[in-house]
Amino acid sequence: MKPLLRWLMLVLLAGLALQLYFVARIAAMVVIDPQSTAFQRSEAWRLWTGPAALRWRQQWVDYDRISDHLKRAVIASEDDRFSAHDGVDWDALEKAWEKNARAEARAARVGPVAPGRPARQAKVVGGSTITQQLAKNLFLSGERTLLRKGQELLLTLALELLLDKRRILEIYLNSVEWGEGVFGAEAAAQHYFRKPAARLSAYEAARLAVMLPRPRTFEKMPQSGYLAERASTIVARMPDARLP
Repeated sequence: MKPLLRWLMLVLLAGLALQLYFVARIAAMVVIDPQSTAFQRSEAWRLWTGPAALRWRQQWVDYDRISDHLKRAVIASEDDRFSAHDGVDWDALEKAWEKNARAEARAARVGPVAPGRPARQAKVVGGSTITQQLAKNLFLSGERTLLRKGQELLLTLALELLLDKRRILEIYLNSVEWGEGVFGAEAAAQHYFRKPAARLSAYEAARLAVMLPRPRTFEKMPQSGYLAERASTIVARMPDARLP
Protein backbone atom coordinates (compact mmCIF):
# COMPACT_ATOMS: atom_id res chain seq x y z
CA MET A 1 0.00 0.00 0.00
CA LYS A 2 2.81 2.42 0.84
CA PRO A 3 4.24 2.53 -2.71
CA LEU A 4 0.72 3.14 -4.05
CA LEU A 5 0.07 5.94 -1.55
CA ARG A 6 3.45 7.48 -2.35
CA TRP A 7 2.66 7.36 -6.06
CA LEU A 8 -0.77 8.96 -5.50
CA MET A 9 0.82 11.69 -3.39
CA LEU A 10 3.35 12.44 -6.13
CA VAL A 11 0.56 12.65 -8.69
CA LEU A 12 -1.41 15.04 -6.46
CA LEU A 13 1.65 17.21 -5.85
CA ALA A 14 2.42 17.30 -9.57
CA GLY A 15 -1.18 18.31 -10.29
CA LEU A 16 -1.04 21.05 -7.64
CA ALA A 17 2.27 22.34 -9.02
CA LEU A 18 0.75 22.49 -12.50
CA GLN A 19 -2.23 24.50 -11.24
CA LEU A 20 0.06 26.92 -9.42
CA TYR A 21 2.07 27.33 -12.62
CA PHE A 22 -1.10 28.15 -14.55
CA VAL A 23 -2.23 30.63 -11.89
CA ALA A 24 1.18 32.35 -11.92
CA ARG A 25 1.05 32.61 -15.73
CA ILE A 26 -2.43 34.12 -15.61
CA ALA A 27 -1.49 36.56 -12.83
CA ALA A 28 1.44 37.78 -14.92
CA MET A 29 -0.98 38.54 -17.75
CA VAL A 30 -2.39 41.41 -15.71
CA VAL A 31 0.60 43.46 -16.88
CA ILE A 32 2.45 41.25 -19.41
CA ASP A 33 1.06 40.49 -22.87
CA PRO A 34 1.36 36.75 -23.63
CA GLN A 35 3.86 36.16 -26.43
CA SER A 36 2.10 33.03 -27.71
CA THR A 37 -0.53 30.44 -26.83
CA ALA A 38 -0.36 26.66 -26.74
CA PHE A 39 -2.57 26.56 -29.84
CA GLN A 40 -0.33 29.00 -31.71
CA ARG A 41 2.77 26.97 -30.88
CA SER A 42 1.14 23.78 -32.12
CA GLU A 43 0.09 25.56 -35.32
CA ALA A 44 3.59 26.98 -35.82
CA TRP A 45 4.99 23.47 -35.57
CA ARG A 46 2.38 22.13 -38.01
CA LEU A 47 3.14 24.84 -40.55
CA TRP A 48 6.88 24.47 -40.10
CA THR A 49 6.82 20.70 -40.64
CA GLY A 50 4.08 20.68 -43.28
CA PRO A 51 4.38 20.92 -47.06
CA ALA A 52 3.63 24.63 -47.14
CA ALA A 53 6.19 27.25 -46.20
CA LEU A 54 5.75 28.82 -42.80
CA ARG A 55 3.41 31.78 -42.91
CA TRP A 56 2.81 33.75 -39.75
CA ARG A 57 0.98 37.00 -39.18
CA GLN A 58 0.48 38.46 -35.73
CA GLN A 59 0.89 41.89 -34.19
CA TRP A 60 -0.28 42.80 -30.71
CA VAL A 61 -2.41 45.94 -30.47
CA ASP A 62 -3.82 47.44 -27.29
CA TYR A 63 -7.53 47.27 -26.49
CA ASP A 64 -8.14 50.89 -27.54
CA ARG A 65 -6.55 50.23 -30.96
CA ILE A 66 -9.12 47.55 -31.82
CA SER A 67 -12.35 48.75 -33.39
CA ASP A 68 -15.34 48.68 -31.05
CA HIS A 69 -17.19 47.21 -34.04
CA LEU A 70 -15.00 44.09 -33.83
CA LYS A 71 -15.41 43.80 -30.06
CA ARG A 72 -19.20 44.03 -30.38
CA ALA A 73 -19.27 41.65 -33.36
CA VAL A 74 -17.25 38.96 -31.58
CA ILE A 75 -19.38 39.23 -28.43
CA ALA A 76 -22.62 39.13 -30.48
CA SER A 77 -21.42 36.13 -32.47
CA GLU A 78 -19.50 34.10 -29.88
CA ASP A 79 -20.74 35.00 -26.41
CA ASP A 80 -23.55 37.53 -26.07
CA ARG A 81 -23.54 37.31 -22.25
CA PHE A 82 -19.78 37.82 -21.98
CA SER A 83 -20.02 40.89 -19.74
CA ALA A 84 -22.56 39.26 -17.43
CA HIS A 85 -21.45 35.68 -16.74
CA ASP A 86 -18.64 34.44 -14.50
CA GLY A 87 -16.76 32.68 -17.29
CA VAL A 88 -19.18 29.83 -17.93
CA ASP A 89 -22.62 30.39 -19.47
CA TRP A 90 -24.41 27.45 -17.89
CA ASP A 91 -27.67 28.08 -19.79
CA ALA A 92 -25.89 28.09 -23.16
CA LEU A 93 -23.93 24.99 -22.16
CA GLU A 94 -27.12 23.12 -21.27
CA LYS A 95 -28.76 24.12 -24.55
CA ALA A 96 -25.69 22.98 -26.49
CA TRP A 97 -25.77 19.57 -24.78
CA GLU A 98 -29.47 19.18 -25.57
CA LYS A 99 -28.99 20.25 -29.21
CA ASN A 100 -26.08 17.83 -29.66
CA ALA A 101 -28.11 14.99 -28.14
CA ARG A 102 -30.99 15.65 -30.54
CA ALA A 103 -28.58 15.82 -33.50
CA GLU A 104 -26.98 12.51 -32.52
CA ALA A 105 -30.40 10.90 -32.19
CA ARG A 106 -31.42 12.13 -35.66
CA ALA A 107 -28.15 10.87 -37.18
CA ALA A 108 -28.69 7.46 -35.58
CA ARG A 109 -32.22 7.24 -37.00
CA VAL A 110 -31.11 8.23 -40.51
CA GLY A 111 -28.24 5.73 -40.49
CA PRO A 112 -25.72 5.36 -43.34
CA VAL A 113 -26.27 7.56 -46.39
CA ALA A 114 -25.54 4.52 -48.59
CA PRO A 115 -24.94 0.78 -48.08
CA GLY A 116 -21.42 0.14 -46.86
CA ARG A 117 -20.81 3.76 -45.95
CA PRO A 118 -20.63 5.02 -42.36
CA ALA A 119 -23.50 6.95 -40.84
CA ARG A 120 -23.36 10.72 -41.16
CA GLN A 121 -21.76 12.36 -38.14
CA ALA A 122 -23.92 14.75 -36.16
CA LYS A 123 -22.80 18.35 -36.15
CA VAL A 124 -21.44 19.21 -32.70
CA VAL A 125 -22.53 22.57 -31.28
CA GLY A 126 -20.34 24.18 -28.63
CA GLY A 127 -21.39 26.20 -25.61
CA SER A 128 -17.99 27.69 -24.79
CA THR A 129 -17.69 31.31 -23.71
CA ILE A 130 -14.94 33.68 -24.84
CA THR A 131 -13.15 33.05 -21.53
CA GLN A 132 -13.32 29.28 -21.99
CA GLN A 133 -12.00 29.58 -25.54
CA LEU A 134 -9.14 31.74 -24.28
CA ALA A 135 -8.32 29.25 -21.50
CA LYS A 136 -8.18 26.41 -24.02
CA ASN A 137 -6.08 28.32 -26.54
CA LEU A 138 -3.63 29.65 -23.97
CA PHE A 139 -2.76 26.43 -22.20
CA LEU A 140 -4.40 23.27 -23.53
CA SER A 141 -4.30 20.81 -26.40
CA GLY A 142 -7.16 20.23 -28.81
CA GLU A 143 -8.10 16.81 -27.44
CA ARG A 144 -11.64 16.35 -26.13
CA THR A 145 -11.63 14.48 -22.83
CA LEU A 146 -13.35 14.99 -19.50
CA LEU A 147 -9.97 15.63 -17.86
CA ARG A 148 -9.12 18.37 -20.36
CA LYS A 149 -12.60 19.89 -19.99
CA GLY A 150 -12.17 19.94 -16.22
CA GLN A 151 -8.82 21.67 -16.58
CA GLU A 152 -10.41 24.17 -18.95
CA LEU A 153 -13.04 24.98 -16.31
CA LEU A 154 -10.38 25.60 -13.63
CA LEU A 155 -8.42 27.85 -15.99
CA THR A 156 -11.59 29.73 -16.92
CA LEU A 157 -12.36 30.45 -13.27
CA ALA A 158 -8.76 31.58 -12.69
CA LEU A 159 -8.91 33.93 -15.69
CA GLU A 160 -12.14 35.47 -14.44
CA LEU A 161 -10.76 35.81 -10.90
CA LEU A 162 -7.41 37.37 -11.80
CA LEU A 163 -8.21 39.39 -14.96
CA ASP A 164 -11.03 41.80 -15.69
CA LYS A 165 -13.33 41.33 -18.68
CA ARG A 166 -11.60 44.04 -20.69
CA ARG A 167 -8.22 42.32 -20.36
CA ILE A 168 -9.70 38.90 -21.17
CA LEU A 169 -11.25 40.29 -24.36
CA GLU A 170 -8.03 42.11 -25.26
CA ILE A 171 -5.94 38.93 -24.98
CA TYR A 172 -8.56 36.89 -26.83
CA LEU A 173 -8.75 39.31 -29.76
CA ASN A 174 -4.96 39.43 -30.04
CA SER A 175 -4.45 35.66 -30.01
CA VAL A 176 -7.44 34.01 -31.69
CA GLU A 177 -6.93 32.32 -35.08
CA TRP A 178 -8.37 34.03 -38.18
CA GLY A 179 -6.85 31.87 -40.91
CA GLU A 180 -3.82 29.79 -41.82
CA GLY A 181 -1.06 31.36 -39.72
CA VAL A 182 -3.18 34.49 -39.11
CA PHE A 183 -3.57 35.34 -35.43
CA GLY A 184 -5.09 38.36 -33.75
CA ALA A 185 -7.29 41.25 -34.83
CA GLU A 186 -4.54 43.37 -36.39
CA ALA A 187 -3.21 40.53 -38.56
CA ALA A 188 -6.76 39.61 -39.61
CA ALA A 189 -7.69 43.19 -40.52
CA GLN A 190 -4.53 43.59 -42.59
CA HIS A 191 -4.87 40.16 -44.21
CA TYR A 192 -8.49 40.45 -45.29
CA PHE A 193 -9.12 44.21 -45.61
CA ARG A 194 -5.66 45.82 -45.89
CA LYS A 195 -6.35 48.17 -42.99
CA PRO A 196 -5.58 48.35 -39.25
CA ALA A 197 -7.95 46.76 -36.74
CA ALA A 198 -8.87 50.21 -35.42
CA ARG A 199 -10.51 51.14 -38.75
CA LEU A 200 -12.70 48.10 -39.35
CA SER A 201 -16.28 48.90 -40.35
CA ALA A 202 -19.26 47.21 -38.73
CA TYR A 203 -19.75 44.80 -41.63
CA GLU A 204 -16.04 43.97 -41.93
CA ALA A 205 -15.94 43.27 -38.20
CA ALA A 206 -19.01 41.05 -38.47
CA ARG A 207 -17.44 39.01 -41.28
CA LEU A 208 -14.36 38.41 -39.16
CA ALA A 209 -16.49 37.40 -36.17
CA VAL A 210 -18.48 34.91 -38.23
CA MET A 211 -15.23 33.29 -39.40
CA LEU A 212 -14.09 32.40 -35.88
CA PRO A 213 -15.53 28.88 -35.52
CA ARG A 214 -13.92 27.77 -38.82
CA PRO A 215 -11.41 30.44 -39.90
CA ARG A 216 -9.33 28.26 -42.22
CA THR A 217 -12.46 27.07 -44.02
CA PHE A 218 -13.87 30.56 -44.55
CA GLU A 219 -10.46 31.91 -45.58
CA LYS A 220 -10.78 29.67 -48.65
CA MET A 221 -14.44 30.70 -49.23
CA PRO A 222 -14.45 34.53 -49.26
CA GLN A 223 -17.60 34.62 -51.41
CA SER A 224 -19.55 32.27 -49.13
CA GLY A 225 -23.24 33.10 -49.10
CA TYR A 226 -23.51 31.87 -45.52
CA LEU A 227 -20.68 34.19 -44.47
CA ALA A 228 -22.39 37.23 -45.98
CA GLU A 229 -25.84 36.34 -44.63
CA ARG A 230 -24.58 35.55 -41.14
CA ALA A 231 -22.48 38.74 -41.09
CA SER A 232 -25.59 40.79 -41.81
CA THR A 233 -27.35 39.09 -38.90
CA ILE A 234 -24.44 39.89 -36.57
CA VAL A 235 -24.43 43.55 -37.69
CA ALA A 236 -28.07 43.79 -36.63
CA ARG A 237 -27.23 42.28 -33.22
CA MET A 238 -24.12 44.36 -32.53
CA PRO A 239 -25.86 47.40 -30.97
CA ASP A 240 -27.09 45.13 -28.16
CA ALA A 241 -23.62 43.75 -27.41
CA ARG A 242 -22.35 45.12 -24.10
CA LEU A 243 -18.65 46.01 -24.02
CA PRO A 244 -16.58 45.56 -20.84
